[in-house]
Amino acid sequence: METVDRPLALLVNPTSGGGRTKALLPKVESELDKRRIAFRVEPTRGVEHAIEEALRAADAGEVPVVMSGDGLIGAVGGALAGTEVPLGIVPGGRGNDLARALGIAADPAEAVAVLAAGQTRVIDVGEANGRRFLGIASVGFDSECNRIANETRFVRGNLVYAYSVPRALAAWKPARFTLRIGDESLRFSGYSVAAANSSTFGGGMRVAPDASLDDGEFDVVMIGEVGKLRYLSNLPKVFKGTHVDNEEVRIVRASRFELSASRPFTIYADGDPLTDLPASLRVLPRALRVVAPPAPS
Repeated sequence: METVDRPLALLVNPTSGGGRTKALLPKVESELDKRRIAFRVEPTRGVEHAIEEALRAADAGEVPVVMSGDGLIGAVGGALAGTEVPLGIVPGGRGNDLARALGIAADPAEAVAVLAAGQTRVIDVGEANGRRFLGIASVGFDSECNRIANETRFVRGNLVYAYSVPRALAAWKPARFTLRIGDESLRFSGYSVAAANSSTFGGGMRVAPDASLDDGEFDVVMIGEVGKLRYLSNLPKVFKGTHVDNEEVRIVRASRFELSASRPFTIYADGDPLTDLPASLRVLPRALRVVAPPAPS
């Protein structure tokens, strides 16, 4: 565990969380001022602009702090991977799953307290077809849920993910997935495959409850065929992580694997589209420093 004591470059996505980030910004600024932490605010105009500003801040000796949702945090974190530059996080999205896994509270005062403490930990970074992510990359039924969630504007907060499931389920037909892990091929028909670097996605769904951010492996979660009503009735179990006991769920661990499916799918990661199948996925072990509380022992 190291500590950082540098000025902060607060990269703010004003549209994140349906405007939640913009509304929280004055509180964050006030908390930083109270602690006499040097900072500047840089509104972002998109992913590429945020990455550009993060790298510019790093070159200037500042700590890039992303105030947004998981998608932008993942993109900036991926760009910083392999450097010694730490990433700061102030949760500002709908799901805030990576912050939750790291022990960073959604409350602005508590998130600023983490920045003020300046402690860092090192985590793994995922990669799919060369595109990096920090949390969970998933494909199949999850692709449809993410697409619907991202297109929905009238449901607030993480309820949008619960709303998207029955909408996607109505039109869903099982797909055939093929995973190649080393010399072994796994084939199954069903709903989805998730490469989990972290435990949680979708605003608190513990799809991979035992996944670790720093073990050098994905928890690869495969959900096979099951009736639609049973799938829907099992949804509450995912928030507790107890769905893994169901017979249609299989989990293997791998540091890299190849993935394809019987029809086209987009892989979503950290809530945003990442790449298309077929895909090569791998873990970049301990590639990113983040400003966060110490990992649980």
